[in-house]
This record gives sequence, C-alpha cells and structure tokens, in this order.
Amino acid sequence: MSAGSSSPTIGQGKAATIAVAAQLCGAGFLYLILKAEGGWQVIGLLALLAAGFYLLEKRPQIADLVTASFSQAPVVAVGTAAVVVLLFPFVVGSNTYVLHLLIVAQLYAVLALALNFQLGSANIPNFATGASYGIGAYVSALLAINFGMSFWLTLPVAAVAATLFGFLIGIPSMRTRDTYLALVTIAFGVVVQQLLNNLSWTGGPNGLVGIPAPSLFGHSFADPLVVFGWKLPSQANFYYLSAALVVVAIVTARRLHSSRIGLAWNALRADEIAARAQGINVAWFKVLAFAVDAFLAAFAGTIYAFYVSYISPDNFTFLVSVTIMTMVIVGGMDNIFGVIVGAFLLTILPEKLRAFSDYRLLFFGIVIIGFLMIRPQGLFPQRMRSYGESK
Repeated sequence: MSAGSSSPTIGQGKAATIAVAAQLCGAGFLYLILKAEGGWQVIGLLALLAAGFYLLEKRPQIADLVTASFSQAPVVAVGTAAVVVLLFPFVVGSNTYVLHLLIVAQLYAVLALALNFQLGSANIPNFATGASYGIGAYVSALLAINFGMSFWLTLPVAAVAATLFGFLIGIPSMRTRDTYLALVTIAFGVVVQQLLNNLSWTGGPNGLVGIPAPSLFGHSFADPLVVFGWKLPSQANFYYLSAALVVVAIVTARRLHSSRIGLAWNALRADEIAARAQGINVAWFKVLAFAVDAFLAAFAGTIYAFYVSYISPDNFTFLVSVTIMTMVIVGGMDNIFGVIVGAFLLTILPEKLRAFSDYRLLFFGIVIIGFLMIRPQGLFPQRMRSYGESK
C-alpha cells in the first residue's frame, strides 16, 4: 500500500532516456553558471532556472515523470551521475577557480545533508553544525601538525571527537523545545567558536598554518593529477575526495531514511507527543540526530582543513551554521537531492554575484526570497513516504 499517489509507469527505454537527459541538463546548467563571468549572465541563468521551477509548480506531472524515470532505471541514472562527476574536471580543464567552487560546494552539500537529518527528518533546529564542522577541522589539523598523524587516520578520530560533541550538545538540549532548543544550539556554537579563538594550543585568532597535504599510494594531493596523460590541477585530488564523501553522505542518508531510525525521526517531526505515546524513545532519537549530524560534519571539516592547509576560528562562525540551514530550507527539507541542489546553488551564487560588489548580499537575499515565493516548500519539496506499492 502506498502512502501517496502512484508514480506514472513508463517503458524502460523511455525511463533511461529521461533520466540521462535530466542529468545532462542539470550538469549543463551547472557548467554554464560556473563559467559565467558577468553578474548579468548569472542573473539570466537564474531567471531561466526560476522559469523552470515555475513550470514544475504549474505542471507537477513533469517532476513525477522524471522521478519515475529515476526509479525505473536506477542503474542508468547512477551510471550517468558517476560519469558526469568523473568527467567534470576534464571539462573545466585547468580552471582552478571552478574546481575550488566545486570542492566547497560538495563539502557544504555534506554539511547540509548532515543537518537535514535533524531539521528535515526530525524538525530539530540546530545552529551548531558549523561548530561540529570546526571541531572536525581542528582535531584533524592538530593531530597532523603536532603528532604527524596521517590524514586517513585523522578522519575517524575527528569524527569520533565531533560525535562526542554531538552527544554533549544533544543531551542538555532535550530539556528544551522549539525556539529554546535553537537558542541552546546557538549558544553551543558561540562557545566553541570563542574557545577556538582564545585557546593558545588552537592557535587563537591566528589559527593553524601548515596543515600537510594528504597522500594516497605515494601520490601527494598537493601534486597535479595525471590521468591517461591528461594533467589536472592539484585541486582535482580534493574534488574527487569530496565527491566520494558526498556519495557516502547520500548512501547514509538513504539508508537512514528507509530504516526504523528514519521512521522515528519522521514521527517526531509529525507529532512528538504521539510518537512518545507509540513507544518511541524521543530523547534517544533526538540525541542520535545530533550525533549523526556531527559525525558527517567532522568528515567535511577534516577534508576542508587539509585542502586549504590553513584554518582559523573565522571559518566556523555562527554565519556558517545559518548558511547551512538556509541550504536545507531552500533546497527542500527531507529531500536528499533538493538539499544537494540548495547547497550548490547557495555556494556558487555569492561568488558569482561579486560583480555587484556592495549589492551582492542584496541580490543574494532577493534570489532566495524569489525562489521561496515560487516554491515555498523548497526547490524540491519533501515527498510523502511510500511503504510499498499497492497491488
């Protein structure tokens, strides 16, 4: 029995064609907005995107058709996505600025997916994701600088440290709800940022310098990447590393969404009192959401620290947490694909609107408000959970 309306049934060949075409259109739009040089070019592309979402709002059957094509041709859809991700650095060539934007966008996509477990799945506002991001970055950087620990070893250690922080913030937060819960997470984030700014062993306001580049099988990530004679900039190493982390985050999100944990989080979002009456341990699942968020955020923080080789408290301010929350809301809460799109869009837009100088933030705000007016539930709204197909 299905919880929502049944998806349209289309032929296997047609489904594969639609899935490939949709992904190529998305990749093409991403390429155009990354290569756009003038602010007006960006605004023109955004107007085109807004028109597309307006069409989807008026004709939802188009979105249903695309969604059905992905469901009915999953192998083709996943294969096309993999090819696009692998070939994108070759398409942009030696443009290190574009690769940098893609790396940052992918890391923010992981952070947004991490927060989505709380904000989207369980309706728990958390303004401390930036703090978890910073803890992962600082723990891994300190281990590498002071103890010479390999990047690959610092990854799990930083994740465990951030997870403990997630439990630390989650347990006292259980005594609060709604606005007060948000205030508690804001306070925790500010405390972490101030500690990083004032403790001498974290480098204080000067931060940490000289974080060594990772290496894999003797290849340093600081060196260019050569593939079949094609020489890519050193940023390509971190592009593929962050892309692998996005894949891990997507698989984790899908598995958790389909599990009893995901069901429990959705129950909390719908009605916490009813969930408790059904025997769901509300406190435990809330704390678990904080821990999972911190765990994934730490991975993103570790990659970021080793990528830029310099971090400071200014990289992990309260504004970072607000930005991540905005990505989840604009993309579409509890929608994995929507959250990723929101992260890419809100990472690239501020950079591409630099042409407007002092008016950049104004245009950025107008764009967000405009998209939310067109799609008030986010660019890709949350879909009703399906429990199986009706016979």
